[in-house]
Amino acid sequence: MSIKAYKYRFYPNQTQKETLGKTFGCTRFVYNYMLRHRTDEYHNGNRINYNATSALLTQLKKDGKTDWLQEVSSVPLQQCLRNLQTAFTNFFAKRTKYPTFKKKHSKQSATFSRSAFKWDSENNILTVAKIGKLKIKWSRYFTSDPSTVNITKDSADRYFVSFRIDEPDKKMPSVVSEIGIDLGITDLATISDGQKITNKKLTKKYEKRLAILQKKHSRRKKGSNRKNKARKQIAKLHNKIKDSRLDHMHKTTTKLIQENQLIAVEDLSSRNMMKNRKLAKAIGDASWHEFVCQLEYKAEWYNRTVVKIDRFFPSSKRCSHCGFIIAKLSLNIRKWTCPDCNAKHDRDINAAINILAVGQTVLAQGQSVRPKRT
Repeated sequence: MSIKAYKYRFYPNQTQKETLGKTFGCTRFVYNYMLRHRTDEYHNGNRINYNATSALLTQLKKDGKTDWLQEVSSVPLQQCLRNLQTAFTNFFAKRTKYPTFKKKHSKQSATFSRSAFKWDSENNILTVAKIGKLKIKWSRYFTSDPSTVNITKDSADRYFVSFRIDEPDKKMPSVVSEIGIDLGITDLATISDGQKITNKKLTKKYEKRLAILQKKHSRRKKGSNRKNKARKQIAKLHNKIKDSRLDHMHKTTTKLIQENQLIAVEDLSSRNMMKNRKLAKAIGDASWHEFVCQLEYKAEWYNRTVVKIDRFFPSSKRCSHCGFIIAKLSLNIRKWTCPDCNAKHDRDINAAINILAVGQTVLAQGQSVRPKRT
């Protein structure tokens, strides 16, 4: 069994938009209020947990100044407190940065548990507390009953609903093909069999249009409708870039998972590599981390294996024919000849072949991806 999310776009009517606006506003207010309260108490030497914020929320609903919190469902308000607790847990575990305040024009969300919605599986009708039936555009269907429903509105004013489903894995028949993947900027991925997957470079494609819209937005009067309209135009373009990138990645990763039993990739640290300001935009546009993440969870779903090798392994400098490691190989050299065996190499294909060889060794010997260093 795996936990999956099925996301769909829906189109609320005017009354539902107003109710959702109130719900998003209340959840944002509660999250920011409790974040400020926990921050102040932390500096005073007090530790506040979820139970304390839940009790404070009850007091806020009784307060005459904030009794408007009772106009929306209480479930998403409680859920945002759980999300805040998770954010602090991740911060203290040094997995993320300190929680930040939610903004009005950024992505808005509200999560409803099983007690706050009704799901008619026969007719595919979702009814949410105090919002009503949602007009959902169905692109695919699921069989299990959802445990939670998350409603979001992005910065371009598009509404989405996401179902959290616990359903059995769909195992694919085993295949014999095994590949190594070398991630790059010119080509998104180079396969050990010689195939190269194109990097669409969507940010570069739309950066001129984006610069025009941002300049237009900067000239508008703050707080005016024209400035808000310009902001939405920028948000729509950003969403177009994001949606196109995700669509390309999902199609690519799904195809790789279907056709190969073993996939070996490098354990790259995109965050550290993006500290190079000359390559940061290109690396961010390539989204290597998202690419590898999709391979990993799809491999778990469909009975495939993804192996990560040590990021410090000299995959590009090592000859895939004789194992000779060249001392220096600058990034501008895309093809080179081995001085030991005179084999001619394409830099990326050679790296992918070496990555596959190391991945097969790691899998066969059961060793860790990165050995512990003393």
